[in-house]
Amino acid sequence: MDLIDTLSPPLPALERPWAPRLRDSETLWEIARAVGGGPFHVVHPATFAENLGGMVSALAAERVEGTVYYGKKANKAAAWLRECTRPGTGVDVASVPELVHALGNGLRGEAIGITGAAKPDGLLWLALRHRCLIAVDAADELERVARMAAELGETAQVLLRVRPPSAPESRFGFAPDALKAAVRQCAESVVLGGFSFHLDGYDPVPRAELAAYLIDLCRDARALGQPASKISIGGGIAVSYVDAADWARFESGRHDGWFHARRNPSKTYPYHQAPAGAAMVTAILRYEIAGKTLAERLRAAGIELLLEPGRALVDGAGFSVFPVLGCKPAEDHLITTVAGLSMSLSEQWKGSEFLPDPVLVRREAADGTPVRTVVAGSSCMEYDVLTWRAVELPARPRTGDLLVYPNTAGYQMDKNESGFHQLPLPPKVVVDGDRWHIDTDHPIQEIR
Repeated sequence: MDLIDTLSPPLPALERPWAPRLRDSETLWEIARAVGGGPFHVVHPATFAENLGGMVSALAAERVEGTVYYGKKANKAAAWLRECTRPGTGVDVASVPELVHALGNGLRGEAIGITGAAKPDGLLWLALRHRCLIAVDAADELERVARMAAELGETAQVLLRVRPPSAPESRFGFAPDALKAAVRQCAESVVLGGFSFHLDGYDPVPRAELAAYLIDLCRDARALGQPASKISIGGGIAVSYVDAADWARFESGRHDGWFHARRNPSKTYPYHQAPAGAAMVTAILRYEIAGKTLAERLRAAGIELLLEPGRALVDGAGFSVFPVLGCKPAEDHLITTVAGLSMSLSEQWKGSEFLPDPVLVRREAADGTPVRTVVAGSSCMEYDVLTWRAVELPARPRTGDLLVYPNTAGYQMDKNESGFHQLPLPPKVVVDGDRWHIDTDHPIQEIR
């Protein structure tokens, strides 16, 4: 294979204006000095608020009542949570620490959704005490919710999670016969608020079609005396990280030779998609089924639509910074080693990687010859590699330079993070203009 055949085309990330502005400022170096030479993540709550507001507005534009719950698993920063106290918003959690974190940052229980399979008693107890909306996954869990609610003297507000007809082998949700029985189980201490589902992929059509089916389930439940006024379509709202033409060129030519040790991941996120974000929400609502849009069907039935986006709400709202430790040759490219571990920049799937190009930031501008490099973490493990693909940088990285990975707030920052070698987890730095502070779990002292 000729050397030219092994050259990967550039895959620059789409960015919001705040990110390159900060990257090119003295503030970035000030933060780097303050955190002590290790990697760090930067988060931007204003962009999160913009994304969140866009989805709330998408519902309002179609005159659909609803709530946008931030899927907290996408990023653990506390900085997002204060934004979720606005009307029409909330937080989706699946553990006691996540629930406590949301409550400690000002969320009322009524604005918190509890999801996940086979929830422990401690989570159900706390959720019931705070009157959260609980998505129930199985008959035995429904029995536990009913028993615990009765013991506490509380009334449980629940959604029944439906197993999608397109995924009969899924381990989540009620199968059709079990769902009918569960609806009849909801009595006295358990109020059936409606139904929920989660779908893989990022296609608006199956979400709209399954939501329409759940409207019929709500009508059936109402005939049995249940309010059934809510439908949650879960998450899976698409994000576009790169331009359409760049992604098409990359995917059409992609092969093993672009990757160190030929480690071409078999599955990656689809880094360009359309529609994405709030536009995808609009596409779901405007999808026509038998001559009526989903929005029209929801309005006619008096049903609220609940969303649980994670990645899509933090789109463009953060980046990750890794200081360069050293650089050495390897075949037809370099290996750049950075402080920290690849687990602090991991894509959602194991064995995958975050593909958009990193950006080299130097303390002072300097001329250089472009080089191709992979990027490795500083552990003793061969698999500790942030970027297996040989990417082009404008100059050879030097010790003390920074490599910035754009738009990494959606899962990449901390889904697979590890304290291996007793290395501290990278701190999250919250930026607001030229001001910044370290993200804290309970920033009550910041209230003015």
